[in-house]
Amino acid sequence: MLPATVPNAPPTDLPLAPAHDLSPLGMYNQAHWVVKAVMLSLLAACFATWTIWLFKTVELLVARQRARQSGRILARAATLDEATGRLGSRRDPATVMALAVAEEYGRSAPAIAPAGTEGIKERAQSLVARIEGQTLARARRGTGVLATIGAIAPFVGLFGTVWGIMNSFIGIAESKTTNLAVVAPGIAEALLATAIGLVAAIPAVVIYNQFSRSLAAYRLLLGDAAAAVLRLLSRDIDFRSMKG
Repeated sequence: MLPATVPNAPPTDLPLAPAHDLSPLGMYNQAHWVVKAVMLSLLAACFATWTIWLFKTVELLVARQRARQSGRILARAATLDEATGRLGSRRDPATVMALAVAEEYGRSAPAIAPAGTEGIKERAQSLVARIEGQTLARARRGTGVLATIGAIAPFVGLFGTVWGIMNSFIGIAESKTTNLAVVAPGIAEALLATAIGLVAAIPAVVIYNQFSRSLAAYRLLLGDAAAAVLRLLSRDIDFRSMKG
């Protein structure tokens, strides 16, 4: 006897819905094009952050080492001529300060006796301050990009997340289902944008603070070099007055 069949019984061999690829690359491929654009922009920001870190780290290490060496030479020199001679062909900012002040001293030498020493000292201070400011401005190049990335990357990632979740809710409304297996992949894809935004922002902030400390130390070295150059100039002027 054949078993009775149940009318309108649901078939048991329906094809299963394809599983979502929840790897980062899979979620990127399945995301909306706006979310993809946000992710790519944040990845570009990550690349810019680490590129700036590499170049600025090497640049500041070399600059601080040269400033220390030139500062020691200036501190040990007895006269401005001796300092410029020992510095030789070095092209670091401390050497540029010493050469500029020595040149100004040579130009102003005939006017020191009748006009006094205030003019030459004022011009020398202006020279070293200008050189120090230009040097620090060059050393700070690129750090503004880090500050910008650290400030806006989380919000850019949040924009991608909001857009992705909005599209997920639209898909839920169109499919008329609240099954978690259908809802979760779209939300996970959207949250990936926020994660990438944090990955871009956190290193940028840490590296920016590191460079701020390095620049402060470099500024102190330049200030020491400038003070040493001005001391040498003042000493030369005093000995010139004694000889006169």
